[in-house]
Amino acid sequence: MGKQATEMLKGVLEGIVLAILTGRPAYGYEITAWLREQGFSDIAEGTVYALLVRIEQRGLVDVEKVPSEKGPPRKVFTLNAQGRDYLEEFWRTWSFLTDRLGQLRDHTEYEREEGER
Repeated sequence: MGKQATEMLKGVLEGIVLAILTGRPAYGYEITAWLREQGFSDIAEGTVYALLVRIEQRGLVDVEKVPSEKGPPRKVFTLNAQGRDYLEEFWRTWSFLTDRLGQLRDHTEYEREEGER
């Protein structure tokens, strides 16, 4: 993943993580592993953990400590009502941005094609 993609991903990673938690509760390593399986191989585990701390502090998730067979208890994150509301707003914003960017791309391609004639 190039620098531009990495920077863009940072801006939407919070929404992606909340969307992952819509499906089921998960702990940090599970979320990181799923992201990597989906092709986001450059995401550092520390980035996801820092994000989880922030969304916990903002009250978007509920956290339960679950005993682990290896080491300390795991923090399992569950999307709560406030997090669902935030995620709905994220998707509305995402749709708005993708629509506008698509229009811009189409317009600039049209302008370029007209200029080549």
